[in-house]
Amino acid sequence: MKRIDPFIVGILLAFALGLLWPAPDGVRTGISWAGDVLVAILFFLYGLRLRTSEVLAGLTNVKVQGLIFASTYIVFPLIGLAIHPLLTPVLGEGFANGFLYLAFLPSTIQSSVTFTSIAKGDTAAAVCAATFSNVIGMFLTPLYVLIFMNIEGASAGSISSVLTQLLLPFFIGQILQIKLGDRIRKYPKQLKVYDQGTVVVIVLGAVLDSTAANTWDGVTPLQIVVLIAVSCVLLAIILALTWYASAWLKVGRPGQIAVLMCGSKKSLATGLPMAQAIFPAALIGPIAVPVIIFHQIQLLVCAVIASRLGREESDVAR
Repeated sequence: MKRIDPFIVGILLAFALGLLWPAPDGVRTGISWAGDVLVAILFFLYGLRLRTSEVLAGLTNVKVQGLIFASTYIVFPLIGLAIHPLLTPVLGEGFANGFLYLAFLPSTIQSSVTFTSIAKGDTAAAVCAATFSNVIGMFLTPLYVLIFMNIEGASAGSISSVLTQLLLPFFIGQILQIKLGDRIRKYPKQLKVYDQGTVVVIVLGAVLDSTAANTWDGVTPLQIVVLIAVSCVLLAIILALTWYASAWLKVGRPGQIAVLMCGSKKSLATGLPMAQAIFPAALIGPIAVPVIIFHQIQLLVCAVIASRLGREESDVAR
């Protein structure tokens, strides 16, 4: 009998705790601050463990970068536009708009890169693609909303947080990896534990904030079932498209994993603050719910996939 992956258990427990625990403001602020620090350290460690030659190779891998961008900003939006009129009579305009907004969001950075690393994919390409996706998403997402959802007040969001929290630690790590990289690369198991622990803290913080904001109020059990079903189908379609398209273009297994993990994600961390800036207050709740549900499902499913792919790579290497 196979041992249950503690990473999956951690994500499920974090999600359940976030739903059931009415955490005080101070606790939620502390968890949010801890998550920010953990993420900054995470990207510093990525900079330390990745050789500069690997980063340059990932950045210039046109096929991988192009596939991730196409999945995030072309395929996802097209699917969102196609299913929007089908979801409106079933879920109502608010939730249907939430799925459409979800389709316009950038990829995640933390979980995309972390899962790529766990699955032993091209982490350097994932760092470059996910970061670029978030930076360009600050402009593309509000533009898509303005064009296709007829919402006034689009905002470019805050690029500074992406630069200071993610890119700056990564580049500092890259500078120091010349002297410290070989030492850090000797501890892959410890780095994996840190990668996974950071994701669990991020999940807990996101769900606690959603619960405190009463995001789940007024959502019926039937709507939850439909929202979960639609999220699962949407994720399955994107996972299949990214996996087989990258295989067809022969990007190599590490690149294929990067495309799978980065091209299938949508960012909750970027999506919710941006929604607050773009939409009227009365619309934020219904629009946020599909984003939150899809985000948790993508984390759980991709955690399972990443763990399995990582074990497969380890078995091959033995």
